[in-house]
Amino acid sequence: MTIDRRTFIVRAGAIGAGAVVGGMPGELLASPNDELTNTRARSRAKKKLLVLGGTGFIGPPMVRYAVERGHAVTIFTRGRSKADLPDVERLIGDRSGDLEALKGRTWDVVLDNNCQDYRWVKLTTELLKDAAKQYIFVSSISAYTGEAIGYEYFDERWSKPPIDVNSTLISKPPDFKDGQEAEYGLTKALGEALAKEAFPDRATIVRPGYIVGPGDPTDRFTYWPVRIDRGGDVLAPGDGSDPMQIIDVRDLTEWIVRLAENETAGTFNGVGPASPMSTAEMLYGIRAITSSDIRFTWVPTAFLKKHGVRPYSDMPIWTPNDPMAAVDHSGATASGLTFRCLAETSLDTLKWHRTRSPEAQAELRTGIRPEREGEVLEAWRRSK
Repeated sequence: MTIDRRTFIVRAGAIGAGAVVGGMPGELLASPNDELTNTRARSRAKKKLLVLGGTGFIGPPMVRYAVERGHAVTIFTRGRSKADLPDVERLIGDRSGDLEALKGRTWDVVLDNNCQDYRWVKLTTELLKDAAKQYIFVSSISAYTGEAIGYEYFDERWSKPPIDVNSTLISKPPDFKDGQEAEYGLTKALGEALAKEAFPDRATIVRPGYIVGPGDPTDRFTYWPVRIDRGGDVLAPGDGSDPMQIIDVRDLTEWIVRLAENETAGTFNGVGPASPMSTAEMLYGIRAITSSDIRFTWVPTAFLKKHGVRPYSDMPIWTPNDPMAAVDHSGATASGLTFRCLAETSLDTLKWHRTRSPEAQAELRTGIRPEREGEVLEAWRRSK
């Protein structure tokens, strides 16, 4: 294994010893963001914010933070989700066509955080281009070309992040007709273009990667704290050196609110952590939050491929040396994006998971099943 635990401990010394689930006072999980508490307690000016969405995964922490900062927040939803969001104005409609509740109103900033269809962006930007000063569009690194979910890149290495904000975006196929449905990466790229067209020099584009933390419905990151806390022999993918990028939903959304406060326009990659993180560093970092008896067994990428263990789905977040897992965030950090420690994100995610229904706790939406994990580990032991 390229990176052993001793190396990890030296490089990730910010995680204190003794951080165990149920036994570590919350204040001991100090966040790098704590030093900014006084600054964050006050915004420069109170804003009228319109959040398109607000009740999904990234919406609630965004809305709560904005309210805590003293902003007047309006959310526009279909009214189906029941998130606990006090002190907000609620407008009901449908982004696919029913925008009546938005007509005749003005806001300082529109935060478009739930776009799944570029045609929604076309409708809202046409309606609101003269009704708001700024439009913040939450896009995705999936808008870049070269996205890899598989084994295609595992023989490559980079001396610097291969993706930055100037990297090529997905473009429309020659036979694409405006108005037709588009796959996820293309719909994000088209949405970006529409926001910039309607709000020239007033649009802010944020491209996140894996958004993780409490409330994540995908279970992609959640799998790892849950699996590691269960203990035993844990299947760990590759040699530990593959890059991993995650961002806590609270870090992402709080930063987006501050972009609105500061009227910051431009394009940013909303990815984390602060410095490059390997698979080994992530798994050992999560290991620090539990006292369970754990043994990591690192299984080579080629062996996993031969035995049908799939990146991304069986081994969540892990995609062997994928360039999309090494995206530059220098512009975002220069604009104020900060990151809490991995231990805080991991512990909070595990605590949240334990509040879910028994069915949701028993059946994660992603990750290798225990019996299949055991079969692969046994096959690896026999092959040695």
